[in-house]
Amino acid sequence: MIRARTSSRRNGRISSRKNARRIPKGVIHVQASFNNTIVTVTDVRGRVISWSSAGTCGFKGTRRGTPFAAQTAAGNAIRTVADQGMQRAEVMIKGPGLGRDAALRAIRRSGILLSFIRDVTPMPHNGCRPPKKRRV
Repeated sequence: MIRARTSSRRNGRISSRKNARRIPKGVIHVQASFNNTIVTVTDVRGRVISWSSAGTCGFKGTRRGTPFAAQTAAGNAIRTVADQGMQRAEVMIKGPGLGRDAALRAIRRSGILLSFIRDVTPMPHNGCRPPKKRRV
């Protein structure tokens, strides 16, 4: 009895993944901080399909914040999604990092049509008091 249940659950999971495989349209989120760049590809409802970051691409330390690391991360995240059949995407870019433009260039080069590019960097309406300036 128990064995049958687990196998049916496994089969259900596999079929649900197969249904999610054909995704014509998605959203590419680029989060570019000074230390790292994270690229996440989701479907229109916001469920993550694929993600990559400069750290997972093998860059360590300060090199994670470089434009080349961001370009590599974006290429890795999009390659898997392009194989799954994504043709159109929206791009949401967040953060002040160096990888913003490089990641966007890599996305453009991938061949996916971009419907729009939006900057979603959070901007305070003079909210919290910032930390004290560094003394170096």
